[in-house]
Amino acid sequence: MTNKVRIAVFASGSGSNFTAIEQACREGELQAEIVHVITDKPDAYVIERAKQAEIPVTVLRPKAFESKAAHEHAVIDILQAAETEWIILAGYMRLIGPNLLSAYPSRIINIHPSLLPSFPGKDAIGQAIEHGVKVTGVTVHLVDAGMDTGPILAQEAVRVIEGDAEGTAEVIHKVEHVLYKETLKMLFEK
Repeated sequence: MTNKVRIAVFASGSGSNFTAIEQACREGELQAEIVHVITDKPDAYVIERAKQAEIPVTVLRPKAFESKAAHEHAVIDILQAAETEWIILAGYMRLIGPNLLSAYPSRIINIHPSLLPSFPGKDAIGQAIEHGVKVTGVTVHLVDAGMDTGPILAQEAVRVIEGDAEGTAEVIHKVEHVLYKETLKMLFEK
């Protein structure tokens, strides 16, 4: 049996992708172990989900630090103490800075609710509906210094439900939960 890859999940919201990844790890579908959850929001529901899964969670509000570099160094200290090998962003709404990028080169993965390079940044689903596209999707990519600009690892198209951001988001989340774990499985089994 292979050793499990040690991952940290970063999230700012509800944590549905965290739950999908945690379940895949627990059930042996993904040869990985979530060793820590990092969030920047003290009221993020991912905190409750992590506690229920008995995974350590730390809230680190960037504004509590004198600089982005100081914040990232605190994050790196936590990750190194947990012997983290990969960082998995799951609805983490902050740009990753140069300190984390250099500490985990080509080892930070993000998921985004569009077919990048279309509709990067916040509210990608709203952007797709506003632009009247018929198809959007999900992208899993490596993180670089830009906003949703890193090398694409996987994509899957999703038909837009015209005028229905909520319904489209539901379909996108279902696709995310499958595509993310399939992509991570491919990466970790190399």
